Amino acid sequence: MDDLAYLSSIELIQHYRNRSLSPVEVARFLLDRIARYNPKINAFRLIDAATTLAMAEASEQRWAKGEPCGLLDGVPISIKDLVATKGWSTLRGSQAIDPNQEWSVDAPVTARLREHGAVFIGKTNTPESGHKVVTQSSLTGITRNPWDLEKTPGGSSGGAAAALASGIGSLAVGTDGAGSIRIPAAFCNVFGLKPTWGRVPVYPVSTFGRMSTIGPMARTVRDAALMYNAITQPDDRDCFALPYDDRNYLDGIVDGVRDLRIAFSPDLGQPCRVDLEVSEIVAKAAQSFELLGARVETVNLNWPFDLMKMFLPIWYASYANFLRLYTPEQIQLMDAGLLAIAIEGHSLSLLDYFAAMNQKGIICTQLQELFDRYDLLITPTMPIPAFDAGQLRPKDYADDWSWVPFTYLFNLTEQPAASVPCGFTTAGLPIGMQIAGPLYSDALVLRASRSFEQAHPFYEQRNIQI
Repeated sequence: MDDLAYLSSIELIQHYRNRSLSPVEVARFLLDRIARYNPKINAFRLIDAATTLAMAEASEQRWAKGEPCGLLDGVPISIKDLVATKGWSTLRGSQAIDPNQEWSVDAPVTARLREHGAVFIGKTNTPESGHKVVTQSSLTGITRNPWDLEKTPGGSSGGAAAALASGIGSLAVGTDGAGSIRIPAAFCNVFGLKPTWGRVPVYPVSTFGRMSTIGPMARTVRDAALMYNAITQPDDRDCFALPYDDRNYLDGIVDGVRDLRIAFSPDLGQPCRVDLEVSEIVAKAAQSFELLGARVETVNLNWPFDLMKMFLPIWYASYANFLRLYTPEQIQLMDAGLLAIAIEGHSLSLLDYFAAMNQKGIICTQLQELFDRYDLLITPTMPIPAFDAGQLRPKDYADDWSWVPFTYLFNLTEQPAASVPCGFTTAGLPIGMQIAGPLYSDALVLRASRSFEQAHPFYEQRNIQI
């Protein structure tokens, strides 16, 4: 039955069309799989079998009439517990939020998925308000990596990635404010795309403003592109969203990378330690684009100032402002790490914040100049493989951010960036390669990711330990 667990969304739709599988059959199978595996990986905060089966039954009836309602009719999908979902509580990994209230609003992404017939299978775990890049909270405990239950799946979309890697649903909704889609994708051997900011409508307004967005996570690039077709559709509640381009992101996805100019940076110009195995695996993966017809050049990147010192004031200030939405009584129930971030934010002056924002503009211009010369930029997604679950950071790292040097830059510059599986350590832990592109090049990033995935189908590896 593992074959059913790992069917892609595109394969499931083919089965529904020829009646060799039904959405109800798939939903029941996945609910059984959740009951079997979730106690080990702790990927889900909320499981509502009655709603899941009702959505699957409605889909089955539509398929029986030959009238599927959209691109994803009957496809199982998980929703990260930062994203509003009508009828289900959104607790954001927090004990400070009362679950006993009316939950009557769909975020744009859940509204589009519902309209396209997707079957919601549950809400996935996240650290409180997404403030950590590991997935653990006082509300839901520790989420574990299916490739090694002693390791973290990363965060903050760690529940989503762990579910996908475990064969629980073919699609997942993730959010990414500093790498929260790409980090767990790399640690769990799945694909994740952080879109160009504004391409996916968002409501309510994100904690992080223009740094954060919602994106697709999947085991295959084509599945992510299919989901992207649905979630990029417009929503009037987001007045800052990009104009809808009515693009089919599956069109041209198999056109390859011939003659593309690709820059490869092994360290993104950051003063970080990259694990030797990670470095070798990603370098080999980047150079393999030469065999696919692209021109790959290793580049040395130099920034005019410390990127982390630019990023952290914006990060801290965003959380300080976010906590103003809560009462003192609620704040007392929050994670100590989240409160420490907010305290840092309160200590900043307005001039500190604007200085960081001005530096952000300088970096955006510098990175755009790089993309005037190259079509894509490749880096490791992470400098290390997954580390011990329950820890806030790997051993030998003194702070919470020095081990996450490669992802947050593209949140600052608002550009699309994806993590695609590119190999395994000798211990069997997955490694991810980050592919970034200039603004609005989401289709190109997907195409390059698919080209690599097709040549090197690491997603077919299923040596999970659950």
